[in-house]
Amino acid sequence: MTPCLGTWRSGCGSFRATVQFLVSYSRDGTQQSGKSRARQLQDIQMVRYAAAALATNPEKTSRARGEYLRTHFKNMREVAAALTGLKLTKAYTYLSDVKDHKQVIPFRRFSGGVGRASQAKQFGATQGRWPEKSVKFITRLLKNAESNADAKNIDVEDLVIKNIVVQQAPKTRRRTYRAHGRINPYQGHPCHVEIILAASDEEVEKATDKVSSALTGLNRRQVARKRIEAARA
Repeated sequence: MTPCLGTWRSGCGSFRATVQFLVSYSRDGTQQSGKSRARQLQDIQMVRYAAAALATNPEKTSRARGEYLRTHFKNMREVAAALTGLKLTKAYTYLSDVKDHKQVIPFRRFSGGVGRASQAKQFGATQGRWPEKSVKFITRLLKNAESNADAKNIDVEDLVIKNIVVQQAPKTRRRTYRAHGRINPYQGHPCHVEIILAASDEEVEKATDKVSSALTGLNRRQVARKRIEAARA
């Protein structure tokens, strides 16, 4: 069954309405009945997450999303990259420090024209910023995801930021007036943000393998030679 999106127009004088409806056809090309169409409509998800495949266990994951957020896409992307993988409680502390300029958000991908900051040394970077507006928006989304996890009876102390997806939204258009009667575009760059929190897995003790510990610090050729000598012995 292949869904096909059609349009219906009704004209009455100067008034014209456009309504979109879903028509499904079977493999032989005949139109489906109302019951089969209703069954197909139930399978359509109203909200689709870009990283939905990461939420393998819905009982231990919580999600939140924001659309058309009026904060810079590039700044939000760097904030998301800095938070991915952190525990939720540690992320709140980090964002609070960024707001107070005690820690910095390292800029790695969109780093053109970004100034250098000594606080970025701890992240192995040289450039960084303190994007307050992006921090404010992402803190609200984390609170929303935390509330969703609380509704599922998930312990907040166990939550880890599994993934954050930041996508560009349509640019908001304004205009700025220049000298000699010229007009230039004055656009905003909003973004869509999706957050997935997951309960951390149980900690597993590190394996004490004598062979692997003896091979640390060796290159590939030396490791192969050691394995051959161990097999001959």
